[in-house]
Amino acid sequence: MLKKLIPSLMKDGFQQMRMDDIAKFMDVSRATMYKNFSSKEEIIEGVVRIFVDYIEQLEDRTNEDDDRSFGVWFQQLFEQSVTLVGKISDVFLKDLQMVFPEMYDVLKTALNKREQQTLKFYRDGKNKGIFNPINEKFILLQDDILLREIMNVKYLLYNQMTIQQALDDYYQLKKIQLFKPEKISLVDDSRIQPVIEHIVEKFNRAL
Repeated sequence: MLKKLIPSLMKDGFQQMRMDDIAKFMDVSRATMYKNFSSKEEIIEGVVRIFVDYIEQLEDRTNEDDDRSFGVWFQQLFEQSVTLVGKISDVFLKDLQMVFPEMYDVLKTALNKREQQTLKFYRDGKNKGIFNPINEKFILLQDDILLREIMNVKYLLYNQMTIQQALDDYYQLKKIQLFKPEKISLVDDSRIQPVIEHIVEKFNRAL
């Protein structure tokens, strides 16, 4: 039920959303909704928990991980970055900060931890001679700006591009940008194709 609600929350926020609206977006009756959730606060808390649990799936790397782990982690980060940009909107974050600041702090803490993990990953890759010497903060900024743009339907229509093409091209761009030419073989592209196809399917369903 919560996952069905998320697209509407991300588009319009939840401050003006009534419980009747929430039940409608969940595609259930009010009675069914109230069997599972006693209040709007409990519903939003459940949504935040979904996001936090997803973010925390990214496990900490260890110094013992071999070079090939950089290829795997790169793909896991790519998947998470695409999913989070598509799921957590500025509108939702603003409402969360205003109405439920404690939940906002929980979500921001998880996002900040992920950011620090990501920055460390990029630094470790540079130190090991696997990644090109690029400012890791620029890479994070690039994800935030470019992914938001290429996952915008207006951008795709204007450039006559499908979401599949956009994500495939951006994945290749990031891989070539990040990995030194002699280290690109550490990345197994066959692992990412089912991931991108799954994201594309969800994106198209939401249109």
